[in-house]
Formats: sequence, C-alpha cells, structure tokens
Amino acid sequence: MISTTIDQEIKAAMLAKDNAALRGLRAIKAALLVAKTEKDAADLNEEGELKILQKLIKQRKESADIYRAQNREDLYQVEAEEMEVISRFLPTQMSKAEIETAIDEFIKQTGATNMKDMGKVMGLANKQLVGKADGKLISEVVKEKLG
Repeated sequence: MISTTIDQEIKAAMLAKDNAALRGLRAIKAALLVAKTEKDAADLNEEGELKILQKLIKQRKESADIYRAQNREDLYQVEAEEMEVISRFLPTQMSKAEIETAIDEFIKQTGATNMKDMGKVMGLANKQLVGKADGKLISEVVKEKLG
C-alpha cells in the first residue's frame, strides 16, 4: 500500500529538510486520509490510491498551467516540484502507442463498432489502465478509434 510508504518517506524528507518533497508527501497523505474517512471508502485498495494520486497530479498540472500563463514562475515551480514527488508513486505512464494497442484489444474484447459503444470500451480501459495512463488521453484514443 502506498500509504505506508508515504509515512516512511515523510520521515526521510523531514530528516533531510527537503521542503519540496515534504509538501508533496503531505498532500498525498492528506488526500488519502480524506478518502479513507469518506462513507464508502472503508477499504481503500491500491487501485483507489492510484486514482487519488492521478487526481492530485491532474490538479497540480492544471494549476501549473495557469501559473505559467500568468507569468508566476515562483508558484509554477512549487506545483512542478509537487508533481515530481507525487509522480514517483505512480507506475510508469504508458506511451500513446501502447495505449492505442491496448485500446485496440479492448475494442476487440467488447465488440465495439461505433461511438455508441464508447462506454463499454472506456469502462474496460479505465479498469485495466488505472494509474498507467491519463483518462483524458485514453478517451481521445477511444474516440479516434471508434469515430
């Protein structure tokens, strides 16, 4: 489980006085604690933790884009550092070519032929590729293949 590793990493970051790592790790820990205290999340598994980490990365990426557009390099740098720390806990992201290959296989499995079947393919893809690929990219590839 990621949550146990996070505690050890926080201790190491505190000892090393690494503020950037500490911010990112504390953000992860806070998000995981919030998720565990929600009604239906009594048994948060590793797949759920990966989804939370992806959500944190997405939030940081959006904020970083806004800060860069507003010429706020100081705030952009903070977000970039946190993204780097959070991404260490995610599996290696798949390339677009790998995603396309996987989507082709999911289309064969579901028998999808047009955009009406996109939900079937997306459901399978999101289960199989959790943590390995961005949902937005998966959606684009599915639309491209079925459209």
